[in-house]
Amino acid sequence: MAAGGGAGAPERPYELVVFGASGFTGQFVVEEVARVAAGGELRDALRWAVAGRSREKLQAVLERAAERLGKAALGAEVGVLLCDVGDAASVAAMARQTRLVLNCVGPYRFFGEPVVEACVENGASCIDISGEPQFLEEMYLKYNKKAAEKGVYIIGSCGFDTIPADMGVLYARDKLKGTLTAVESFLSVKSGPEGCCVHDGTWKSAVYGLANQDNLRKLRKKIGYAPVPVVGAKLKRRGPVFYNQEFKQYSIPFIGSDVSVVKRSQRYLHTELQETPYPEFFSAGLFTKKGPTQQQLDGTSFTMTFFGEGYSEGQDPQNGKPNVKICTEVKGPEPGYVATPIAMVQAAVSLLEDAACLPKQGGVYSPGAAFSKTKLIDRLNKHGVEFSVISKPEV
Repeated sequence: MAAGGGAGAPERPYELVVFGASGFTGQFVVEEVARVAAGGELRDALRWAVAGRSREKLQAVLERAAERLGKAALGAEVGVLLCDVGDAASVAAMARQTRLVLNCVGPYRFFGEPVVEACVENGASCIDISGEPQFLEEMYLKYNKKAAEKGVYIIGSCGFDTIPADMGVLYARDKLKGTLTAVESFLSVKSGPEGCCVHDGTWKSAVYGLANQDNLRKLRKKIGYAPVPVVGAKLKRRGPVFYNQEFKQYSIPFIGSDVSVVKRSQRYLHTELQETPYPEFFSAGLFTKKGPTQQQLDGTSFTMTFFGEGYSEGQDPQNGKPNVKICTEVKGPEPGYVATPIAMVQAAVSLLEDAACLPKQGGVYSPGAAFSKTKLIDRLNKHGVEFSVISKPEV
């Protein structure tokens, strides 16, 4: 099995460790790792572990997974590591034992950096599901160079909603078969009779993100992002509430990290790979606060629809108006605690299995930048997060 650790790194006991496994989201990630490990999708048997502060709680999570999936699903014994994000030595010890950490301990602005630092210092890659732009971009500023030197990959926002959003833009770009210059995306979440809701930890992350917009602007000045050329007509700015003609309903701007992450991916693709200039991006949706019941999880699903426009093959994007449009879609199960573990774990599988398709050197990446050449979209399609073309491009 290929790995995300630095070149020449000694054999480690585990390929993958789920940190924060006994948390609300972590328990669902553990179950998803168990499904993948038992499903024969990997070239070799997956050696993995769970990590957290309480051995009793970690054992309870593994027992719950065994009850829900069957004892055979856990296969060989899963390791149990005691690790506290407030204890730097324990985090470093965890990082030294694995090639990849799946970090489920948030809010990341408070608890994320010690894990990133320990992984970079000890040659382990790290994936998280942060939706906090300030944390994500600060990790790029502080650790990108050293991660590159160590040959490890630090990839944030590998859950819902950013994996569908970021990879959805790349999917629309590839299916257009021309030059995609603008994308507008709309998110809708459907629920059953029990309704839907989001755990308090996710809600807090969003609130803290909104409260730190000024600090984010200062951070971006420090990073000094290079401007990326915008080609074609610019999308119309939307108000705080607007009526959408395609869906015949009102929408509101989505408060998550989609816009910042997609722009980071497109900036990387343009500057490093000389690919299409980034499309403008917009997303709309609605979330509630408390943790869901199993009935709510089973009855909830999401659809993310992308309306793209650009120029057909052979058409000069510098001259004339866009002459081609496309509509694509990403659909999946309950977003927060079913689709997110799927996205996170399949991102991990792509990092481990598609290593030759990752960027040539390590660093701090957004999902689209890290996984644009991998089989991630194909893997997601096989696990219920489905990408499809709704209307083909017509000139």
